[in-house]
Formats: sequence, C-alpha cells, structure tokens
Amino acid sequence: MNTATINRTAETSASTLQNFAELAGRVLLAALFLISGVGKIGAYAATADYMAALGVPGALLPLVIATEVLGAVAIVVGWKTRIVAFLLAGFAMLSAIVFHSNFADQIQMVMFLKNLSIAGGFLLLVASGAGPLSLDRRASK
Repeated sequence: MNTATINRTAETSASTLQNFAELAGRVLLAALFLISGVGKIGAYAATADYMAALGVPGALLPLVIATEVLGAVAIVVGWKTRIVAFLLAGFAMLSAIVFHSNFADQIQMVMFLKNLSIAGGFLLLVASGAGPLSLDRRASK
C-alpha cells in the first residue's frame, strides 16, 4: 500500500467513527426524554399532581409528554435537529429551574446540573447539526 491509500483508509475510518459517534450521542441524549415521556403516560395522575404541587398546571402534561417523546424521536432520527435541539435545550433549562431549584437538597442540585449538562449537549447539536446519519442530511442531498 502506498501512503495515499493509507491516508484515505485512515480518513475513512475516522469519518465512520465520527458518524457513528454523532448517532450514538443523539440516541443517548434522546433516551432520557423518550423514557421519561413514556413513563409520564404510565404515571399520568401522579405526574400531574407533582406538577400542580410545584405550581405548574397539570393541564400542560400532554404538551410535556409530546415534547419529550416526539422531541426524542426527532433527535434520534435526525429530523429538524437544530430546531428540535434548541427547543429541548430550553425545555431542559426550564425544567431545571422549575423542578430542581431547591439547592438545599443535594439531589435536587445534582438534578439541576444534570439538566444544564443535557441542555449543553443539545446546544452542541444546534451548533453542529445531526451529522451524515440523519434525515436532515438526506433531505439536503
């Protein structure tokens, strides 16, 4: 093999690794929202009561479930990724402020920081897009 062939092979391997890392990152970011949204369906009344106890109308629960489930699916398949990621970053930050701002409770503080970290991951998707293994990329061809 000559140097040019070796370089092309290395570039192809790096590109393949990057593509699958981007897909895996989207799946991992979305998994929490998908599982959480589906869980809220199964515990609908308890979730609505919890929301109401913190001053959030339980009537918003269907919107919350739709945001989590549909947003997660859109991120996984890479559909309208930048827009959906921006909205989910805002959702994560809003959830942190409303539901996890009791910093006297260490668990709530960790949950707050977790939500901010997730928002950061989504903002990276806003900046970079979904990558080649996505519906966004297929639509741009």
